[in-house]
Amino acid sequence: MAVKIRLTRMGRHNDPIYRIVVADSRFARDGRYIEQVGYFNPNAKGKAPSLTLNNEKILDWLNKGATPSDTVKSLLSKAGIIKLFAESKVKKGE
Repeated sequence: MAVKIRLTRMGRHNDPIYRIVVADSRFARDGRYIEQVGYFNPNAKGKAPSLTLNNEKILDWLNKGATPSDTVKSLLSKAGIIKLFAESKVKKGE
């Protein structure tokens, strides 16, 4: 089973909000998923957060072998999670 961390689209017409989910790559984009690990609102205004992530769950899934999509990988690297994951792999290898 190929597990991916990817976005699913939610929200109204022309006002998207995306959930960041862990899903089997064979499932539909907006279909069944294993676990929700965050959300991303590209149109956030004011004090509303545009990106909310559960770092522990994401790192756990990355350690289990889940691969993030290109968009999710860029979001995770902006949040610093990819760097944490790379450092944890170096520590395990020593």
